[in-house]
Amino acid sequence: MSSKIKFAIVGCGSIGKRHLAVLDLEEESEVVAICDEVEERVNELSNLYNGIKTYTSYSKMLQEIDADVINVVTPHHLHAAMAIQALNKGFNVLVEKPMALKSSDCKLMIDAANANNKKLWVVKQNRYNIPIRLAKEALQDNRLGKIFMVKCDILWNRYQGYYDESPWRGKKEFEGGSLYTQASHFIDLLVWWFGDLVESKSIMETQNHRIETEDSGLSLLKFENGTLGSLIWTTCVYNKNYEGSITIIGEKGTIKIGGQYLNKIEYWDVEGYPLPEGIEFTDKPNAYGKYQGTSSNHDKVIRSIISQIKGRSFETVDGYEGIKSIHAIEMLYGNSK
Repeated sequence: MSSKIKFAIVGCGSIGKRHLAVLDLEEESEVVAICDEVEERVNELSNLYNGIKTYTSYSKMLQEIDADVINVVTPHHLHAAMAIQALNKGFNVLVEKPMALKSSDCKLMIDAANANNKKLWVVKQNRYNIPIRLAKEALQDNRLGKIFMVKCDILWNRYQGYYDESPWRGKKEFEGGSLYTQASHFIDLLVWWFGDLVESKSIMETQNHRIETEDSGLSLLKFENGTLGSLIWTTCVYNKNYEGSITIIGEKGTIKIGGQYLNKIEYWDVEGYPLPEGIEFTDKPNAYGKYQGTSSNHDKVIRSIISQIKGRSFETVDGYEGIKSIHAIEMLYGNSK
C-alpha cells in the first residue's frame, strides 16, 4: 500500500494543534478535515495549513468525509462518546489520553471497535522516549532481577489561569482530576512495567488552586509482580515544572529516569549492563514545523499507526492496553482520603 493514510481531527486545542502539525510533516499521512465547535479556531488552522476542510459539527464531518483514522483530541469527558460514534461510522480511531474517565466507558469503546472490525488506539507517547525504551528492555531481559520498589514523582506547575481559561479543566465531571491529566502517562508506564495495580492508599487535597479536582496527592502502591511503589503528584510547584521522574530499585540495579518529561537518564547502575555507547539519551523538545512543543514523540505514535495500517509493524497501544491505566486511576481515587 503506497497511498497516504487519511486522518481527520476533532478538537483543535493545544494538543489538537500538535496532532495536526505532526500529520502535516508525516510523508505518509494526509489530513482531510479538522473539527472544533469554535469556528475561529478551525478557520485559523485551515489558513495555516493550506485550506484544510473545516467543520464545527462532528456528526456532519463523520457523515461527509473519506478518512482512515479519526483523531479524538477533545476534552476528557468527550473521548468515549466521540470515539464510539466514529467507530460505529466505520472509522478507525486514535484517542488522546486519558482513554476515558471511566473503565466502563473504555469497555464500551473496545466493544464498538470489535463490533465494527475497526482499530482503536490510545496515545501513549512517553513509551517511545529513549530512556523509557532502555529501561523497558532492561526489565524485559530481567537485568535488574527482582524489583523491590518504584518511586514516581510528578512535580509540576500549573498557574490558576491554566484552569480559568478552560471551561473543563479542574472540573471533576469534565476533567476527572490531576491523575487523568498530569499523571496518566506515568501510571501507564508503571502498569506497563510492573503489572496491574493491586493495592493502593492515597491522600489527596486541593492546596493552591480554585478548582474542584485535587492539585496534590500521595499514594502507596503495590503492583501485580509484588513491586512496592510511591506516587507523588502536584501542580503546585512554584513558577515552572520541576521534574517528572521514575526511580526503579531492583535486586541487581537502580535506574532513575527524570528531566521534566521522563526524557533524561539521571542514574543507571545495573549489574553487567552499562548504558550502550553512542546513543543520545536525552530526548529533545520536539518542533513540528508550524508547532513548537515539549518533548512528546507524537510523531512516533502516528508513524506506528501508519505502519500497522500498512502491515509493516504492530507496535501500537490498543484499547485493551489503554484501559489498564484507567483501572489503576479508578483504584487510586477509590482508595483516597
